[in-house]
Order: sequence, then C-alpha cells, then structure tokens
Amino acid sequence: MKHLFATLLIFLFAATGFSQVLEPVKWTSEIEKTGEDTYTLSYIAEIEDNWHLYDQQEHEDGPIPTTFSYLDNEDKIELIGKATESESHTSFDKVFNLELTYFDHSATFKQKIKVLDPNLSSFIGEVSFQSCDDEKCIFDFRELEFVLPGKSASNADKVDAGSDDDEDAIVSSDSDDGDKGLWTIFIVAFFSGFAALLTPCVFPMIPMTVSFFTKQSKTKAAGIRNAIIYGLSIIVIYVLLGIFVSLVFGADALNALSTNVWFNLIFFVLLIVFAASFLGAFEIMLPNSWANKVDKQADRGGLIGIFFMALALAIVSFSCTGPIVGTLLVEAAAGGSQIGPIVGMLGFALAIALPFALFAAFPGWLNSLPKSGGWLNTVKVVLGFLELALAFKFLSNADLVLQLHWLEREVFLAIWIAIFGALAFYLLGKIRLPHDSPVAHISVGRLMLALLVLSFTVYMIPGLWGAPLKLISGFPPAAHYSESPYGVGFSKLGGGSAAVQGDIPDGAKLLAPHDILSFTDYDKGVAYAKEVGKPIMIDFTGHACVNCRKMEENVWPNGNILSILKNDVVLISLYVDEKKELPESEKYTSKETGKKVRTVGNKWSDLQIINYKANAQPYYVLMDHDEENLIKPVGYTPDAEDYEKWLKTGISKFGAK
Repeated sequence: MKHLFATLLIFLFAATGFSQVLEPVKWTSEIEKTGEDTYTLSYIAEIEDNWHLYDQQEHEDGPIPTTFSYLDNEDKIELIGKATESESHTSFDKVFNLELTYFDHSATFKQKIKVLDPNLSSFIGEVSFQSCDDEKCIFDFRELEFVLPGKSASNADKVDAGSDDDEDAIVSSDSDDGDKGLWTIFIVAFFSGFAALLTPCVFPMIPMTVSFFTKQSKTKAAGIRNAIIYGLSIIVIYVLLGIFVSLVFGADALNALSTNVWFNLIFFVLLIVFAASFLGAFEIMLPNSWANKVDKQADRGGLIGIFFMALALAIVSFSCTGPIVGTLLVEAAAGGSQIGPIVGMLGFALAIALPFALFAAFPGWLNSLPKSGGWLNTVKVVLGFLELALAFKFLSNADLVLQLHWLEREVFLAIWIAIFGALAFYLLGKIRLPHDSPVAHISVGRLMLALLVLSFTVYMIPGLWGAPLKLISGFPPAAHYSESPYGVGFSKLGGGSAAVQGDIPDGAKLLAPHDILSFTDYDKGVAYAKEVGKPIMIDFTGHACVNCRKMEENVWPNGNILSILKNDVVLISLYVDEKKELPESEKYTSKETGKKVRTVGNKWSDLQIINYKANAQPYYVLMDHDEENLIKPVGYTPDAEDYEKWLKTGISKFGAK
C-alpha cells in the first residue's frame, strides 16, 4: 500500500508539477520606527500546506537555513542582535536524520536595525531560504524593499517580493499522505493484534469464552449475540484507550514527544523490559485487585456483565498485550495524526475480537483450533525478539538527534544481525528459554519460519559492506551516518568509465559514491559532450537536497542505470544552492524573475526557470548537442525501472538523429 500511494503521487506530480515554477513560500515586508534612528524590520512568510520553511540555524548535512542580508548597505545600517522568529516546531526529521526547527503555514522574522546614514531613504533586504515537502525542495531567495517611514524610495528600485502575477505558477501539493498513514497504522495494528491473539495470555481464552456463552445462553442465537457483544466490548475498551491518549496528549504533543531524545531513551529501556518479559525473565501484570473487582462486576450478567468480562480479559492478558499496545500507541502518535492512536487501537482490537464472534457463530470450528501448548510460548518469545530489535531503533533515534555516532549504521546492523540470528537458532531448537517445553523435533511451520528469519539475517550481512538493504530502509541509520560511508573494508576501485580510469576533464569531478564523471560547469560539460559524441544529461540538484541523494544512492545503482550514467551520457550536475559568488562581470538581473543573480546557485536556478519553467529539485533533463530536449524532463522518480526506461528512451532518440 505504501508503494501504491507513492506511485500515485509520482504520477500526480509528473502530470502537473514538473513543468511549473513553484512558489510555496510568499514573502511580504513591513518596517516600524522604534526610535530616533532605530527601526524594526518584519519579514512575513505565508507557507503553503504540506510545505516546511526552516529556521536560521545551520546544520551540517541539514537544510539550508533562512538567512538575511542587506545588499550594498552594510555601511549604512547596523544590525542590532539576531533576527527573532515567530512560533515554530522542533522535531526529529527522519529525512535529514536531524532534529530540526521549521515553520508551517506562516512565519515572521523581526530584525532590529540602526540607520547610520541620515540620507538613506530605502534599502533592499534579501532573504535566502529552503522549503521542502515530501517530494521535493525549493532553494530560493527574495529581495524586499524597506522604505523608511516618512521617506520615499529614491536609492533603490522597487522589488516585487512575490506578486500575484505569478499566481498561476503555483501548484498546490495536495496528497493522500494522511490517509496513507492511517491505513498503514490500521494494518500494522491489525496484524499486531493477531500476533497478540496467538500468545498464551489470549489464545486459551477463545474456546473457554465461546463455550461459556454458547452453554449459558438459552438459544444458539443468544449465544452468538452475546459473543458478538463481547467482541464489540473488546473493541470499545481499546478504542476508548486510544481516545484517552489522543485527548490527553494531543497529536502534536505526542509527535514532539516521540522525537524527543529523553523519550526515545526511556522507550528504549521500556522495550528492553518488555522484551525480557516476553523472553521469560519475569511477568508484567496489573494488580490482582483490579482483576478481582472487575470479575465481581462481570457476575452481574446482562450487557454490563459482558462488558466487564471483556475488561477482565484486557487486564488479565496485559502481560502479553501491554507491550504491544504501548508500542502501537507510540508509533501511531508519532505519525502526527490526532486520530492515529484511535485507528491503531481499532485495528488491534478488531483482530482480537473477530475470533470470538466467528467461533460463536460457528462453534464447530473450535474443534479445528490447535491445542494450547508450547507453541504459544514460542509466539511470545518471537515477539520478544521483535521488541528487542525495535528497542534499538529508538536508541538509534536518540543517537542521531544528539549526533553522538555511538550507534552508527554498522553497529546497528551488527546488533540486528545478532538478534535475528539468535531468533533463527531459537526457532531451530538450538536455544531454549525458561518457559519452553522440551521438544523432540520442530514442526514444518516452525522450520519454514526459521529459514525465513535466517534468510533475513543473511540478507543484512552485506549491509556492513555498503549494501543498501532496501527491505529495511528507514530502520538503520543512513549510509552517510557510518564508520565507513563506502562500507566496511571498502577499497576504492575504478568506476567503469574511461574518464574515471584516466584523466578527469577540466570542470568535472567524480560524483560519490559511485564515481560518476560529473561536470559542474554547464558550458564545459556541453563542450565535452560534443567532443565525445554523447547526449547531455543535466541534473538540477542541491547540496541540501535529500531526494537528490535518495536518487543517487537508491535509484542510480539499480539495473543498467549506473552503466548508462557512466558510459552513455555526459552528466552535468548544477547545484542551485551553491553559495559561491559570481565574478562582478557575470552578475546580472534575471529577465524572467527580476531577481539579481549573484551566486553560482542563483545562475543555475535561473537557468532552470528560464529554460524549463521549473524550480524544484531533483530535476533531470536529457538533451542533444543543440541543447534541445530528447524527452520530457522528469523530477523525483524513485521507481528505478521507470527512471531507466526514461534514460533509454531519450538516448535512443539521440542515436536516431
């Protein structure tokens, strides 16, 4: 389902977004006199839904911060302190693997200044910023004019900070992310409930409870009705728990809490405790007095009695269901949805309640249920291993936020390999835990599960040497957060292209991690392509473009893509966030946007806007030596097959000319 929604989003953007100049952040300015020669400048940003604007703090390997400069007026005004910011959000950003502060919907920055030149009537303030949604990032800047109160603009041309003339160029980025997240929560919770159902605390209750209702009821219909009410009561109890969590904490508070360092550390410890309980070290139980009081209420009969019977099940089975419910609530809340915990509890409870209603309707099915025995404890132990593995994900979150580099990718993978390797040996009967029954042989089902876990363990091992491990993408730290970004024991070899093995042409470099020959100068790249007779591929990218890195790390190594990029095209990578100043003779005012182009990044951004009417990255263009497009450009394309097809189609048209 996750891939389905991602594919739909890709088609949506392919149809509407790639040929548009996006303007997710609109800026306006205000100035207020606060003293004889002091003023307060206000930069006001209106941010489209689903987009983030980042704060002024710089982060290594993070987004570009919002920065302010005052063009050609440094000697005429004096800044008083740093610009202040309006209310923002701080949370752990899973895309950048950093704790970041950002703004949603709107932001206001205020800067106090002192005017040093009494003849100054107006000046220009420039704001440089990065804004991102889930698919792309925009690196941009705006020039805003401040006219001192009581004076007219005389020393600066009026600059439009975001006029309505560009309104048609703005594309709203509506998506189904919220629905996707809730469906994911529901499905994961449902299967978690099914796993809880197969534990020693819950499974034996199915035949006992259904038999009680069918025998105590005067008719079969009454027995079925009572069992259904019992199942509905289970759902109501857990959904009420989800509602309680949502109302007391709220989605925003839980989301912030779930990305907090201390919370991640605390939850790491809790999951270790839960795992130890599942593995048989001890039992986690609610006070017996609670169960006794609830049992007394269950004796009252009727609907109230049935409800309290369901509540008794929830309390008695807490040692098995508590760790699962706790984990689900945190993960659901971390999605940022107000109703996430409610949806999670609905899915969990539905999986537990369904068997009671179904077996009550068809009591003959009870004979087909496997007998309670040692296999129930095996299920519980397997859950214990899974809780143990998940615990280290929370520890990894805390390490990433603090940037301690204690739990880097190799260490994380080594721990997971050890955990799942031990689980495989347990399933094969080579390890016995306290509550396990002696077994002379293992079942075919257990053997198949052991082989599956063992295969998964072996699959993770190459990750220590740099394999991408797409099956568990998002769980281990990113490849760059490791002891050796190229993989343990890696020694750099030739990349396959002639240029890599020979001299690197002027204006080119080797693009890590795949050693693709890449030009960073447009003119030199085009000249080289004409010299070697290959089509040109322009890669509009950015140093702080996360989806650009995802394409380079996850898509480019697939299929024949890497070979194509090394041998069949000349790659020109143009970084739109490059801050290097252009020589004075090369600075100009863009005819398309009216902005002053001062940096190398400004130049490449202006090129993208003028030639392709687009300003989002990543953005890929295939063209011939006359600089004509061979195929329609594409943006973020996580499907490697689609991307390879796009490359081959464009190159084939070049060959046909």
